[in-house]
Amino acid sequence: MSDPAAVMADLRQESEELDALVAGLPAERWATPTPAAGWTVAHQIAHLAWTDQKALLAATDPDRFAQEAVPEALASPLTFVDEGAEAGAKEPPAQLLDGWRTGRAALDRALATWPAGDKLPWYGPPMSVASMATARLMETWAHGQDVADALGVTRTPTARLRHIARIGVRTRNFAYSVHRLAPPDEEFRVELRAPDRQTVWDYGPPDAAQRVTGDALEFCLLVTQRAHRTDLPTLRAQGADAERWLEIAQAFAGPPGKGRTPQAEGGPR
Repeated sequence: MSDPAAVMADLRQESEELDALVAGLPAERWATPTPAAGWTVAHQIAHLAWTDQKALLAATDPDRFAQEAVPEALASPLTFVDEGAEAGAKEPPAQLLDGWRTGRAALDRALATWPAGDKLPWYGPPMSVASMATARLMETWAHGQDVADALGVTRTPTARLRHIARIGVRTRNFAYSVHRLAPPDEEFRVELRAPDRQTVWDYGPPDAAQRVTGDALEFCLLVTQRAHRTDLPTLRAQGADAERWLEIAQAFAGPPGKGRTPQAEGGPR
């Protein structure tokens, strides 16, 4: 299990990096389309702000979260996330940015004081503080990638990717299940080259018959569905089940994602 304090520190850094990308944007550039169909830069930040507010509610008033947030999601399970982003994207950019900053700071304080060992209620299974912070980091990084792609910015990968890689591995069976497929019985071996180009992050039995190897950044882009498999040349699968996993991998909750169009077909990263 990850150290909650360490994950929260990495979440703050990831958020600050994205904040720096959008803080100086002219108001009109917040309307720039991103690779997510129908979502502008404003939608991306609004989604993060909305989710932070829901997580803050879960951490500060669990009963109200159960009485309000969960029924709202059940009433429109396929659209409630998009509706939250759409509402936030209508705010003036300065107001939206300030709300995101205020909300994520409040969530950081709430998670830091959450009772050790207790879990927060959420839309799916309850989550530990470390799991909640890791999920927020994964979302911040992934939506930050959408913003970076929209603005034509190339980000430098960091060791914070280890959290996303770990989620990507741990959600293997979930990816199969949302596609109504039976997960393989055996574990896979996953070996990923970290951004420092020296360290290898490894998961699963060393002698596993089925394996995935490659660059950690490419693996994270794959499991967050921010790039198509054909545009990730270092990722290799050994075994039919491992190959199938790379076709459906999904580290985020919800129904199967649409993924990205291959760049060779004119699609965005």
